[in-house]
Amino acid sequence: MANKHRPAITARDLQGLKYFKLLGPLLDRLHTDATRRDRAGNRLLHYDQYAGLLLLAFFSPLVDSLRGIQQASGLAKTQKLLGCQRAALGSLSEASRVFDPALLREIIGSLVTQALPQIQGREAEALRGLTAVDGTLLAALPKMAWALWVDDDHRAVKMHLHFDVLKGVPVQATVTAGNASETVQLRATLQPGRLYVMDRGYAEYQLFQDIIDAGSSFIGRIRDNAVWTVIEERPVSAAAWTAGVRSDRVVMLGGDKSGAVFKQAVRVLEVETGKTDSQGRPEVLLLATNCLDLEAEYVALGYRFRWTVELFFRWFKCILGCRHLLSTCANGITIQLYLGIIASLLISLWTGKKPTKRTLEMLNFYFTGWASEEELQAHIDGLQRQDS
Repeated sequence: MANKHRPAITARDLQGLKYFKLLGPLLDRLHTDATRRDRAGNRLLHYDQYAGLLLLAFFSPLVDSLRGIQQASGLAKTQKLLGCQRAALGSLSEASRVFDPALLREIIGSLVTQALPQIQGREAEALRGLTAVDGTLLAALPKMAWALWVDDDHRAVKMHLHFDVLKGVPVQATVTAGNASETVQLRATLQPGRLYVMDRGYAEYQLFQDIIDAGSSFIGRIRDNAVWTVIEERPVSAAAWTAGVRSDRVVMLGGDKSGAVFKQAVRVLEVETGKTDSQGRPEVLLLATNCLDLEAEYVALGYRFRWTVELFFRWFKCILGCRHLLSTCANGITIQLYLGIIASLLISLWTGKKPTKRTLEMLNFYFTGWASEEELQAHIDGLQRQDS
């Protein structure tokens, strides 16, 4: 079937651009990137302008392709706001290859510091620094030879994400080929002062010790056939039992060889999920942690919070639309995904809440002129009243 013809994007379709004025101080630092090689001063599309155009695509449903971005760049409103000229497709393609994604990490870090905790009270105090880590795949074209995954016909890009559970925002990401190791990526991006929560795919004892050596802690699911030597059998409190904890032990984890990496004892907890397996037996998880003083019920709760990163992936790919890749090179895809994270952070900062489909729809209505600024503000006020 032939592609359905799409109507031209007009200035009336891009109404809410005043919000983008708030990005000026953040994006200004990008302007001079990749200009040293342009000794003749011929560059027409600068990094801050390119980033602004891609961010515009996240907030306007009509702009969903490289040609749509090119068309939006030709509008007087867009040009006045971003200080750009109409961008040629060749310039947009070149931009994805020459600009430095690392500069966007600095902007992400700046925005993260402004985000306020969504979870407070005793839970937040007990689980300070809780950071869920996981990876997600985005389908790539077969011609993207660098995006190795299953075979030549099944390529994929993988985004490795650190998600601050208490703030409800992503804090760090790396982009690799689909077959890249998640444990290697986590080891390379460890930060001090974090409480990392991980699923069974990260159950590598050396990684656990590396987290401790980096000045952080962990809660991780280990495999059902894990072995250990019990040092202390701890009583399970009523609160922990209610949270599903069935046993709590201080152990030397691993056998003679696998356990040799540990420099200290850790805890292993058996936690029922409330579900049953295929044979009707209660599903029990084995959770390991080096937090010897953390109440057992908070260890179980910390692991349950791991699912917040899965919910973010659903938002990021299915609602924000980041599974539709605008570039075929690793550099360009990294820029797009980092800007998707920035868009998510902006929504969180504008609303004081985690981004949702309803909020993105309201922003889309606003940016396309269907909703007034007063109606958008009423939606934001309504979100904030829910917590008051």
